[in-house]
Amino acid sequence: MSTGHLQSNVAEVFESLADAIGDREAIVFRDRRLTYDQVRERCHRLANVLADAGLGAHTPRTELANHQIGQDTVGLYLHNGNEYLEGMLGGYMARTAPFNVNYRYVAEELVYLLTDSGASAIIYHSAFAPTLAEVLPQLPKVKLLLQVADDSGNELLDGARWYEEALASASPDLDPDLRASWSPDDLYLLYTGGTTGMPKGVMWRQADIHAASLGGRPFGSPDEWESIEALVAAATTANPVKTVPAPPFMHGAAHWAAFTSFSNGGTVIVPDVVDRFDAPSVVDLIAREEANVLLLVGDSFARPLLDAIDATDAELTSLFVLTSGGAILSTPVKQRLLERLPNIMLIDGLGSSETGTQAGQVSSAGGDVSAGRFTPHVGMVVLDESMTRVLQPGDDEMGWLGQRNRVPLGYLGDEANTADTFPEIDGERFAVPRDRCRILADGTLELYGRDSVTINSGGEKIFAEEVEQAIAAHPAVIDVVVCGRPSERWGSEVVAVVRIDETDAVTEDELLAEAAKHVARYKLPKAIVRRDEIVRSPAGKADYRWAKAQATDD
Repeated sequence: MSTGHLQSNVAEVFESLADAIGDREAIVFRDRRLTYDQVRERCHRLANVLADAGLGAHTPRTELANHQIGQDTVGLYLHNGNEYLEGMLGGYMARTAPFNVNYRYVAEELVYLLTDSGASAIIYHSAFAPTLAEVLPQLPKVKLLLQVADDSGNELLDGARWYEEALASASPDLDPDLRASWSPDDLYLLYTGGTTGMPKGVMWRQADIHAASLGGRPFGSPDEWESIEALVAAATTANPVKTVPAPPFMHGAAHWAAFTSFSNGGTVIVPDVVDRFDAPSVVDLIAREEANVLLLVGDSFARPLLDAIDATDAELTSLFVLTSGGAILSTPVKQRLLERLPNIMLIDGLGSSETGTQAGQVSSAGGDVSAGRFTPHVGMVVLDESMTRVLQPGDDEMGWLGQRNRVPLGYLGDEANTADTFPEIDGERFAVPRDRCRILADGTLELYGRDSVTINSGGEKIFAEEVEQAIAAHPAVIDVVVCGRPSERWGSEVVAVVRIDETDAVTEDELLAEAAKHVARYKLPKAIVRRDEIVRSPAGKADYRWAKAQATDD
């Protein structure tokens, strides 16, 4: 059991907010404007659809090991929209464990994910019906299919129900016994992206993830809310903040931003274009809705956003926070953002599915702008090489980035990886997802990158993300992913797969000369592979398996 002030349940938090600010807008998506009351009613109806199908919680958390689950799981195979957030909230209200499904998965990957999760229900957009139909014969555990209509025109699958019709026929009232059974131990389930290996289901107690990443602390405060009543009181008196999460909700950072907005009584503004990041429409949306907060994912979102800002005279003075999660912003891109939007607070957030938010770097116009160093949030630690002690500021050795206090229970169905990633030190559990870092004398964190994409070259460990930042410092580089490939001389050699501005005739020597200003020469790429596009996940995360294939084929 994790410690902390607020032993909350996500459904209970939203229910309490709807009691207090029911008339306030909660979700805006295209022509749909839903208040907290309306979202609550729709989630009640969805919870009843799930409960009527026999889904819910079956085994108390106290009777389970950390890698075991006692709740039915609900796959959210959806583009962004109000239905995604309703799927999460309605799922929690039914005491199921909704989880994210990567809508780019091919049939084989989809079978793996839905089997690994033991999905009992799937809520999906019609666009994905053909792929789902292909795999359903291999998924005998699925009891309920809810299909959300979209522009694809695909017909309803056999045995499925239309989402809106199912909600319309369900009761808007929750069983009081069901509501009374909501528990801080009810699960939040998030699948990792699988860009370096097979995706894994990270299981959190709702009380822990709420405190860690869903608004369980006042903005900028290390302290948790003392009670749900205190959270609701603050949300009631605050001016509503309008948040635009640009990445897909299937990416943790995106729905973390949405639920943080809810916890603060704010409004989530969902971008109109849902199958990709469409920067011009996002800029138009910010201006039209007078949005205050924008979430991006690194340079792959920020560069097209900058181009869209340059191409318009839209008024963006309402925007006061721009944050990046899931990928670090490079220094040149930060500088350009602060030149174009001088009034914003620019936040580079650091975190993972296994830790929640851990650290941040705040930049503003006229201040120091750099990448790779972060101010720790509460609970962030650096563990030594052997993971037997916590390093202190100024300890010279490189260590592992870790988190204490509010951490997940473990990986769904995976006892070995649960023990490995969530070790105990002197009776205290930590989350250690294998990022390399140092804790500097002033207490700031210097991040090197994920160990799984570290390149061992000529006896030296080289961190892919560190080299990516160095290459990205050249203004001609639009995007870059760094990986290793086999080498007779070095064992493994560093390769940069880059997308270059087509108007720039930059040479490889010029790219390497810029990178050499930021990293030691032994870390520089031995080869640079140019591609017209860099493949990333819909959430903007680097696909290292794709990059390695490009480097190896070159």
